[in-house]
Order: sequence, then C-alpha cells, then structure tokens
Amino acid sequence: MTTSTTGPAPEAHTALGATTLLRFATAGSVDDGKSTLVGRLLHDSKSVLADQLEAVEHASRSRGQEAPDLALLTDGLRAEREQGITIDVAYRYFATARRRFILADTPGHVQYTRNMVTGASTAELAVVLVDARNGVVEQTRRHAAVAALLRVPHVVLAVNKMDLVGYQESVFAAIAEEFTDYATQLGVPEVTAIPISALVGDNVVEPSAHMDWYGGPTVLEHLETVPVSHDLTACHARFPVQYVIRPQTAEHPDYRGYAGQIAAGVFRVGDRVAVLPSGRTSEITAIDALGVCVDTAWAPQSVTLRLADDIDISRGDLITPAADAPPTGQDVEATVCHVADRPLSVGQRVLLKHTTRTVKAIVKEIPSRLTLDDLSQHPEPGRLVANDIGRVKVRTAEPLALDAYADSRRTGSFLLIDPADGTTLAAGMAGDSFASAAPAPAEAPSVDDEDGWDF
Repeated sequence: MTTSTTGPAPEAHTALGATTLLRFATAGSVDDGKSTLVGRLLHDSKSVLADQLEAVEHASRSRGQEAPDLALLTDGLRAEREQGITIDVAYRYFATARRRFILADTPGHVQYTRNMVTGASTAELAVVLVDARNGVVEQTRRHAAVAALLRVPHVVLAVNKMDLVGYQESVFAAIAEEFTDYATQLGVPEVTAIPISALVGDNVVEPSAHMDWYGGPTVLEHLETVPVSHDLTACHARFPVQYVIRPQTAEHPDYRGYAGQIAAGVFRVGDRVAVLPSGRTSEITAIDALGVCVDTAWAPQSVTLRLADDIDISRGDLITPAADAPPTGQDVEATVCHVADRPLSVGQRVLLKHTTRTVKAIVKEIPSRLTLDDLSQHPEPGRLVANDIGRVKVRTAEPLALDAYADSRRTGSFLLIDPADGTTLAAGMAGDSFASAAPAPAEAPSVDDEDGWDF
C-alpha cells in the first residue's frame, strides 16, 4: 500500500533548475565555425575526456594538421568529417562550477535548416555565428527568424574569425548593429553581441588579449550568468493523456488512471478539471507518481491522474483546470516552418499532431510567406517549399485544444505530417507571431474531397 506525500514544493524545484541548467543551440552558415566554437568551448572548459582529445589529435595529424581540429569533437558522422560540414543535430552535455548545459549544435547548410528547428525548439538561448569577413548573410537572417519564431528568449551573436579581419572594432560594430536591428524587427527580446575567434580561443572561455576595446563577457561567462527561467509551474496547467491504465485485477478491480507527462503548470488533488475536447468536468481524487500517491504534481513530471467520475477519456485528450481551459475548435491558424523536401500546398491532406493527439486535416489556405531579406509578406504563395516560413490555415477533422504558442511552447506547437509515409512536413506555432498574416479573402477556397477529408 502506498503512502501519501506532497514531495518538494514546485517552487523549490523550479528555483533549483533555473540556477543549474541551460539548454542552448548553436546556428550559423556553412564554414562560420560553429563546430570549432563548440569544440573550443568543450576543450577550454575542461569538458573533454583525455581519450576523446587523443582521438581528435590523431585524426587531425592524419589529415596533415599540426594543431588538433576541435570541430571533430562535435562532427561525429563520417560524412560530416569528410565534407567538413555539420549535417545532424549533435547534442553535447557539459558542466562548469556555475551551471550545467545541454547544447544542440545545429547544421548551417541551408539544406539542413530544418534541423535547427529541432535543436532550438527547447532552447532558452541561441548562439548565432557570423563570419566577420562575410557579415550578415541570408542564412543568418533565416536563423534569426527561426529563433524568433520559436520564441527563444536570449540570442547571442558571436562574430567569429575576428583574427582574419585584424580584430577591427569597426567590423564587429557594423555587423552587430545590422543583426541587432534585424532581430529587433523580428521581436527578439535580447541580443548580446560578442567578438570571438573560435580557432585561437579569443573570448570563448578566456578573454582576448587582442581586443582590449571589448569589455563584455566571454561566451562561457554569458552562458553561465544569463538569467533563465524554467518556471513551467507558472504556466497554464496542461496534461495530455498518453495512456489509460485499467489493470482490472483482483488487487485493483476498479482502478482507472490517466498517465502522461505534465506539459505545464501544477495539478493538485481536489482540483476541478475539464477534459478536452469533450468539455466534461470532474475532480482529481488521486495523483500517482512512481507508484506513490502524492498531493501535488508539476511540469515536467510523468504521473497518473485519477478522477472522481468515469468519463470517456482516451489518448490525445487534454486535462486542464476547469476554470482555465483553452478554446477548442477545428480551425487552426499558425505560422509554420516547412521542413520537408516536398512542398506544402493549399488543399493538401495532412495529419496534425498536437501533444499526444493526431487528427486528419486539410490545408485550407496559405495566406503569406515571409521574405527574409526585408521581412515583407509575399501574399497567397499557394505553397511552401523547404525552409520557407509562412502562415497557414488548417481545418481539422476533430476539435483540438491549442494554446497560443506565445503562451505555451509545449501546447501551442504542432507538426504537420504526410499521411502516406509519416514524413514530417512542417513545424507549426499556433496563434500570432512576428509574421502577421496577410488579409484573408472573404471566403476560403473550397477544397472538395471524396475520401472523407473535406471537413
């Protein structure tokens, strides 16, 4: 028999996480030096094991390089090493005395921009690299747009290869001003510009002796001190049901529990809750966490909720406070980043995956596509191709309960999937974004279908 316990307060849990863990992603164009920066960060912060460094030194010597190529610490795939580019998202875990880090090193090649969406979707900070010789290029703007779209609260502009421009302050200042102006137009709340040379280590972990005109933090100092909030308990409470537990054994003949991971907020025994999309209400009678009954649970714990009433609840339903439930509906308007090679077109049949729920849907309209050069909207493009960012209107076969992405990154996001082969087509963020939709026509285009997809 389990015993009742409340466990540590969610506030204490939140405060601990906020001071000890930072999730961040790196992005930049090809050959801007992302992998070298990450390698330098790991090497100079003493986060590389001796055998790893020895393997890198051996590989570098075999390629005719005198100094170890620190990019090899992150470019683990054979194709990455051969081509000298990052292809996959490389996750690295390291720690200093002040903070723990989860780093996502994302590709810079335009073909793999989709991977940045993966790496930055859970990041609290993005490091965008720029080659000091080239300045802000289209891919830099695309990465800034993705960071803004994903509501990454902190952006670091790392102006790399300053050694190749003679460590000139004027070069750094011009690039920093151009990028900051662009990011501000996108709604990025904070940009910190740092001049660096990842190859020789200037301003990565140790301050540079070549840039006495710069008085700001190094990259690592900023990562260690940037204020980051993990307070998911302050968000609207949301619990996507993943699995219904019905043992129907002699020991538990009437047990009915709803298992899943709390996406946001706090749930307590006695709370009045609503089950969406049905709208039925009940009361939480028990919360089971790791086989123990608790009085309180909070994000991102995985728990089982038990309710007072036997309601028809299945995978994909959303349990929320009855007084704080999101609206439900079949019409979704959102900004999407298209990640597939095949285009997304008006009238296309898709699957929409939101938390644990997947429903049929039809793309009713694509009101606009973002032009990265000047942030203007190209109206009614008809379709989106790989790496495009645009607005879409989707009609679903069943009601969904979506929050605005601005309110919740977990329950305001979704995926559009090809029903034929399961390929992910686009990552969507519900509600408003920096890419405001163009004026909609009086009536959405009619999309008829004979296979039951016309909703």
